[in-house]
Amino acid sequence: MTGGPGPGRPGTGGPRTGGPRTGGPRTGRLGTGRLGTRRARPTPAAVLVERLAVLVGAGVAPARAWGHVGAVEPPGAVRRLAEAVALDGGDGVAVSTSLVSWLDTRPFEGAVDSEGHDRTWRQVACAWRVAETSGAPMADCLHSLVSALRAADEARRDVQVALSGPWATANVVLALPPVGLLFSLGLGFDTGAVLVGTPIGWACVGVAGCLVVVARRWNARLVRRALPSSRVPGLRPELLAVALSGGASWSSGLAAVDEAVASCGVEAVAPEPRGGAGPADETADRVERRRCEAVLDLSRRAGAPAGLLLRSEARELRLEARTAAQTAAGRLGVTLMLPLGVCILPAFLVIGVVPLVVSLVSSTAGSW
Repeated sequence: MTGGPGPGRPGTGGPRTGGPRTGGPRTGRLGTGRLGTRRARPTPAAVLVERLAVLVGAGVAPARAWGHVGAVEPPGAVRRLAEAVALDGGDGVAVSTSLVSWLDTRPFEGAVDSEGHDRTWRQVACAWRVAETSGAPMADCLHSLVSALRAADEARRDVQVALSGPWATANVVLALPPVGLLFSLGLGFDTGAVLVGTPIGWACVGVAGCLVVVARRWNARLVRRALPSSRVPGLRPELLAVALSGGASWSSGLAAVDEAVASCGVEAVAPEPRGGAGPADETADRVERRRCEAVLDLSRRAGAPAGLLLRSEARELRLEARTAAQTAAGRLGVTLMLPLGVCILPAFLVIGVVPLVVSLVSSTAGSW
């Protein structure tokens, strides 16, 4: 496919030949550095997809729509991604194929929550693939995806707000051991000499340091486990409803969703630092597929529209995931007390009280 340069597609000597890009970002056309991703958080996928939905719904071709949204993006990974999709689309490459090819180059590496952004954009590619293969209206598919993305983002923001208090408390508590040392020095006891010049002091410093390190890692692990993953709950029933709206049969719709999930790498995303893409998400994906099959069985028995039932099931799955995340955030306020009792308070005693007692005993013995 040839043609004049579209938005975001600078003119070159001629169109590329072959399939989608398999190497790194194009030099000279898209830039090579990742500086923008390191300085700023990338634009949320929901924002870009909603703009695409509006443009495609207004009759703009998908490739040109990507070029338009990329032209107004600030420099960074999302802009380069949009420009790459526009360029590939102008050469006849499917949008979903181009998205996956670009994501395989890890464009968000170095950005805040890089694995989360990668996983989210792979889910966007998955939805686009379902619409391409099923013939469903692309604008309707994108609007459905935007609703799912925004619901997931809202749930994550709620949990992050709920976690801000316990996390701040944990960081303040970590300062207790140094405060204890300063307190004993303020009382006039030579605890510094005990810590620096005696074997007991060296042991106290080593034990307290180890306890503080363990507490910090323990706190961070508890917070990571409480954060929801970047997986969009209810994605499978939402995509199956999109496939059925394009005229696909139930079996072919299920197959199209399975193929899209596998080909776009949604199941193969590496585990996130917070553990979001681990076995729990794989189990959730299998549960969603079984629930899709149950909804289709209900539709067959009752003669009700499968699309409406599937979208209702997707909303229910998102509500369940949001409730589970909020429950985990509430539980974190209690579990963060474990590092306090097991590590921080003993470290406070070791670094603040033990040297004080040793100094007091030494001074008393010397006076005798």
